Amino acid sequence: MDWILEFFRNPFLIAGVGGWLVAQVVKTIIHAIIHKKIDWERLVGDGGMPSGHSATVTAVCTMSLMRYGPGSYEFAISAILALIVCHDAMGVRLQAGKHAVILNEIVEAFNALGEDKLPVNKLKEFVGHTPIQVIAGVLLGIAVALLMYFLWF
Repeated sequence: MDWILEFFRNPFLIAGVGGWLVAQVVKTIIHAIIHKKIDWERLVGDGGMPSGHSATVTAVCTMSLMRYGPGSYEFAISAILALIVCHDAMGVRLQAGKHAVILNEIVEAFNALGEDKLPVNKLKEFVGHTPIQVIAGVLLGIAVALLMYFLWF
């Protein structure tokens, strides 16, 4: 049972989860302000402002930097992971969301034409991030990690 306590005492894990949680709450609030209604799926959904993925990996990376320094393997691993995740959010996942929009429109238009219908399993359109959304997630992750580091250590 000690491993469970260690799990909840791990500052790197807590920083990552904290970064993600704060990003998801902020994302839900921003979405509600823009659309004038609360969409509870935003609390766990992908896409939107700020990037929860970027906030998560950046919080872990920042915590590693602060705790072990820029020359450590812990920081190196987390920095490379953070770069890959942020790049992927702006690249492949952003393009996948754009493709989903177009495919959903094609299916809708085809189904409006006649009796032969395509399945209406709408593709998720919120999957990627713009560079601004990723930058906001990165800054949020850094802020969460710094706050936690100075409270923790």
